[in-house]
Parts: sequence; structure tokens; C-alpha cells
Amino acid sequence: MSEQITFETDDFISNPEPRCPCVLLLDVSGSMNGKPLDELNAGMATFKDELATDSLAMKRVEVAIVTFGPTKVEMPFTGASTFFPPMLRSQGDTPMGGAIMQALELVRDRKRNYRSSGISCYRPWVFLITDGGPTDSWQAAAEAIREGEASKQFAFFAIGVKGARMDILKQISVREPLSLDGLKFRELFMWLSSSLRSVSRSTPGTEVPLAPPTGWTIV
Repeated sequence: MSEQITFETDDFISNPEPRCPCVLLLDVSGSMNGKPLDELNAGMATFKDELATDSLAMKRVEVAIVTFGPTKVEMPFTGASTFFPPMLRSQGDTPMGGAIMQALELVRDRKRNYRSSGISCYRPWVFLITDGGPTDSWQAAAEAIREGEASKQFAFFAIGVKGARMDILKQISVREPLSLDGLKFRELFMWLSSSLRSVSRSTPGTEVPLAPPTGWTIV
């Protein structure tokens, strides 16, 4: 059973804007220790700062963080205006399959909250960043992603840092996994923030064309 953090994150009465939810699914295994994790933490700080430049995104974007290993809900869904990235520390192995299932469960629960409160939402994003390969069973997670993508329940993105098992990421993600250029986490999170801001200005249910992030290569 993964650890769950609970605190009140719903402000649907005071802020009835449609929500744009994004789960950051982050590898904090031992191999990320040192500079990779330092850069990832700095990148998330940039992500927060970039979101803060857009008043509409601050009302609409919600962020949750799931780390692995072990799998842990580091932060439940919270609005961009109250999003303060935790300082991540490396530990453990890479239970990627279990972490993906936890992230998808968070998405399902949050969408139920929206529906029961009469809040519309954009298609949720699940954003996986890893520098390794799964140390647990991942096939069920891959199937869940295929089914969820086919029914447009969410959009799943996989990003591999140097050392990532891109061959496995290709089997997990419907979209082609992307290989990060070095440790350019700041650029990655600037692109993510810009993309979420673009989506948050659109009408829920419409497709928003997104430019590919600078410095990435399709693999």
C-alpha cells in the first residue's frame, strides 16, 4: 500500500473554473542521486515560477506528484496557486509499474471529485520521468495506459533521462517516449508549464496543438 498524504485541496465553490490536472510521476531511485535529482528539483521550482506568470493557469492547473521508489504520493492534487514543490531525495529501486497504477488511480479519483462537484476538466496529463527501467511488473500498467489513451481518459508522456530503458518505455507508452538532452530539466518544465498554460486557455474537450520541446529527440 503506497503512502497517502491528505489535506484539503478542493476550492470548487470559490473557484468553479474548469481544471487542467497533471500528475508528475518522478523516479527518485538511487541512480538519480546527486546532480540528476538536484536538477530535477530545480526544474520543478522553474515549473512553479512559470505557472505563476499566468493568472488563468493559476486558477485552472492542478498538480500532483507521485515518486518511486518506493511508490509514494508525494503531493495530492493541488491548485497551481498553492503548489510548492517538495524537495525530493533519492531512495530505493524503480517500482515503475506500481507507481504508474498509483498515478492513474489518482487521476480517476480526481475526475470523480470534479464530476460530483459539477466541475468540468481537460484531459489529465501523466508525465513520467525516469533514468532507469522497472524493477517490478509493468505489463498491467502498460495495458492500463493503452486502454486509458484509447478512451481519452488521460494523456501519458514518458521522458527518459540518460540510462533509461527506452525499449521498455516504448512498450509502456502509446506515444513515443522522449529522450531528455542531458539534464535539461529546467527547459523540460518550462515547456510543460507553457503547454499547460496553452491548454488551460482552451475549451475542455478540444485538441490543442503543442510544439515539441526544444532539445528533445524522438527515439
